Amino acid sequence: MDFCRKQVKTDCEELLSRFQKTDSVRFEVFSKIWREMKFSEIFYGTTKPEERPFSRLVLDVASSFFLPPFSFQIRVGGLYLLYSLYHCQTTSPSEQIRLALKDWEDVEKFERDAVDAQHFDVVYILRKLMCCKAFQFTAMPSLLAYKKKRKVEVAAMREEFMERASRPQELINVELLEELSNVHELYEKMKTTVCETSPAADRSVNLIRKNLVPQLRSTVMNFYTWQKRKEPIDEAEDSGEGTSSRQESSQRAGLLASIKSKAYGQAAEISKSRRHRQVEVDFTSNEAGPNNEPRLSRIIRPSLKSRTNESVYISGDLQKEATTSTHIHRLVTLDSDQEEKPKTYKRFKW
Repeated sequence: MDFCRKQVKTDCEELLSRFQKTDSVRFEVFSKIWREMKFSEIFYGTTKPEERPFSRLVLDVASSFFLPPFSFQIRVGGLYLLYSLYHCQTTSPSEQIRLALKDWEDVEKFERDAVDAQHFDVVYILRKLMCCKAFQFTAMPSLLAYKKKRKVEVAAMREEFMERASRPQELINVELLEELSNVHELYEKMKTTVCETSPAADRSVNLIRKNLVPQLRSTVMNFYTWQKRKEPIDEAEDSGEGTSSRQESSQRAGLLASIKSKAYGQAAEISKSRRHRQVEVDFTSNEAGPNNEPRLSRIIRPSLKSRTNESVYISGDLQKEATTSTHIHRLVTLDSDQEEKPKTYKRFKW
């Protein structure tokens, strides 16, 4: 069933992208998009043996959108998607939604945020699933099996679904700014009193940063406004930068080609078992064209016997003695003329 995981994820992303464009977290808006896409028909066409594995696959894909690091609206859409898929599945009894124990804290925080924002339909759907015992609390988020691939391909998440970085806005709040301004004023007063008593410490007054709190607040506000209006780069800017990027890429390709030619121009280190063979580099292949990389050609020298026969010359009686067999040679070698006697086998007598 893993072969259709990508298609199921694409359908879920399409539904959630339409829900995100509405800028709403109401279940009524989600159900309207659900009916328009006829998403309940996702379970149609499966045979009896395939119903339960396919239902488990669809719920696993949808549950990933219910957890961080997605934005609050996408997580709400993931919750609505889980609720709708759980009640539309054709298996009996219904397949449960896997939820790891480490993710339960995120679910509780999500519920508190929904209560604080008075999104009661979100709270109702979540508690309805809990009352139906739709969640199956497990140790691991994915099902572990024997001889399963250790390295699972992690699909890329859509950036528009991700939650924007809001850590500076969370840290710099009104209470913190007031407390920081009071501490800064007190520190400045203490500095001035010290400088009045000791005139040599007048330079230390310059270390005080004036208007620290307003500058900090304006910096955070500028970051927030920049984050709001951040948009992808226009095509005009891309076309203007295309020539320079092409030039850089061509220069880089030329540099890599030169490094590669130098690397292949040197003879590789020979292993110990093959050091008796001499490896030489053939540069003739590089003359054919610039695209042809130099290749290594092996020159095999003649054997020791052939080289000895060529270099050593025997004449006279020594040549005859060398060609004929000696007395020691006849003692150590077998007689080829002697025929082998046939083996005799003893007959067993009863």
